[in-house]
Amino acid sequence: MLHSILQVWGGAFYLLQKIFLSAAERSGQQWQRRWRIWSWIVYLIGLPAWVAIFASPDNRNWIAAAVETAGAPSMLVGLIIALRGHGHQPRWLDHLAKVMIVIGLGFSLYDFGGITTINQVCELALAAGFLGGTYLLAIQRPAGYLWFMLMNAANAVLMLRQDYFWLTIQQLASLAFIIDAYRVQRKKIVAQ
Repeated sequence: MLHSILQVWGGAFYLLQKIFLSAAERSGQQWQRRWRIWSWIVYLIGLPAWVAIFASPDNRNWIAAAVETAGAPSMLVGLIIALRGHGHQPRWLDHLAKVMIVIGLGFSLYDFGGITTINQVCELALAAGFLGGTYLLAIQRPAGYLWFMLMNAANAVLMLRQDYFWLTIQQLASLAFIIDAYRVQRKKIVAQ
């Protein structure tokens, strides 16, 4: 029952984040800022559920759990930038995120005796996509969407392998919204 609640909680809020990012790309300047603020808020709300799912004793997805935790500073940077604009984000948040990545990778290597499972490979791809995408989107760089595509695809495979069907579907739906946001954003750049 708890895993079902966590799936709905984490999946719904992370999907909302992707929907809001897509809406931001489709909006004018004023609404774009509002959609970005809401996208970072719902991302932070969904974070605890994902950390709990990844860190559960059944899954032992230590890399993903640590990376999700490390992503919180990048999410906060994104929210601060959406609220205040560039140049007002604290530098220490970036440093904290990097330390958490190293801790998660180290714990996973220790727990599994190296990179020994397909799930760990999925986690590494998820980690790269999550951190790269979150950071680049926080500083409003279009390449963040490409990294999010990698994250959603890797996480869909990981969730499918661990029988989280709701989260697999959510990851695929998120991927569709990220592709849409990227396409709209690229059209805007070409039109300029």
